[in-house]
Amino acid sequence: MKFINQQNWNRKEHFDFFSKFDEPFYGIVAEVDCTQAYQTSKQNNASFFGHYLHKSLLAANQINEFRYRVHQEEVAEYETIHASPTIGRDDGSYGLAFVPFAHDFQTFCDHLSLQNQRIRNSKGLAMTEDTSRPDVIHFSSIPWIRFTGLSHPRDYKSRDSIPKITFGKTYHQGEIMMLPVAVHVHHGLVDALHIARFLDEFQTLLNQPLHH
Repeated sequence: MKFINQQNWNRKEHFDFFSKFDEPFYGIVAEVDCTQAYQTSKQNNASFFGHYLHKSLLAANQINEFRYRVHQEEVAEYETIHASPTIGRDDGSYGLAFVPFAHDFQTFCDHLSLQNQRIRNSKGLAMTEDTSRPDVIHFSSIPWIRFTGLSHPRDYKSRDSIPKITFGKTYHQGEIMMLPVAVHVHHGLVDALHIARFLDEFQTLLNQPLHH
């Protein structure tokens, strides 16, 4: 982790401006073409959720702004960001997981599988020190709803700056399978341009073979 020198930072005024807001977060809902990713997952008998979760984490790590976090009045840049996804249980509840970053897909899936077991054998939110870390992205999946808008519950007393990425129900446009993606970020750290870069990188990675 390193701190940004705000005096030389081209976003200093933006950060100062939006950091004073009660609600500095904003969200954008988009969609990506997941046709290739879905087919590749099925051909390799791999988890489709694990596939697009891994690719989205890889993409987020490529965008500097998605690795920025607010520490008191300072802006820190983490070298690596991990995943903290919600994982559902058979009874309809869910828990919070922590999956460390890994370039290798199988390594990532092994960690995800361990977290699946931990959540399914627990109750409540199942929070840990790792799920409360700032160097994560909060991921969630809503596979029952093809959403076109999304909001998050927010505790204004907490100076949260962690990006939140949510996936919706896939649907078809002809032969193409689309995946809704909602991205919520702190406007003092991330602009729409950076979200666009994330989505472009995410799409590129989804179109690549599984071993990438």
